[in-house]
Amino acid sequence: MKKQFFILGMSAIVSLSGCGNDSSEETHEGHLQEPKQQEMDHSDHSQMDHSSSGEVPGGLKDAEKPTYKVGSQAMMNAEHMEGMDGAEATIVGAYDTTVYTVSYTPTTGGEKVTNHKWVIHEEIENAGDEAFKPGAEVTLKADHMKGMDGAEAVIDSAQQTTVYMVDYTSKADGEKVTNHKWVTESELSPK
Repeated sequence: MKKQFFILGMSAIVSLSGCGNDSSEETHEGHLQEPKQQEMDHSDHSQMDHSSSGEVPGGLKDAEKPTYKVGSQAMMNAEHMEGMDGAEATIVGAYDTTVYTVSYTPTTGGEKVTNHKWVIHEEIENAGDEAFKPGAEVTLKADHMKGMDGAEAVIDSAQQTTVYMVDYTSKADGEKVTNHKWVTESELSPK
């Protein structure tokens, strides 16, 4: 009996010693794993605002000759949010701009988010006419995620392209997503 209490007590001490350890994260199975950088195309999207009001930033121009016209449908080949890849999208808006992947620390605290897809030129404070180059430090005006608006960020990549606002139904949970910002032209294919 004493031996069982001793083993139970040691198990409790070992379990409790992990509670104060902020350098690990608990997985769904209850195992601890090493901390990792949060990358938007492969990790937790619980803070992501999947749908939006459909308002676009001032100065954003409609695409002159988009491959996918407003009202048409296309297949998404994107994995920056769970349930996007293979989903059928309805095009709500098409805009010509520079699109960026960015890394930033949320203003609400928490881990650094790396390679977030996508922020457009018009969602960066004091953007001006020239596109930012990778490595540039900027302030975000986007609100795709909690803690993004006002965050200091670094441009990871930049490309001039047509971006789309889309409606779709998530293949992961069946959630209807409206006015999702943004999907690039290379992430769409004909239906």
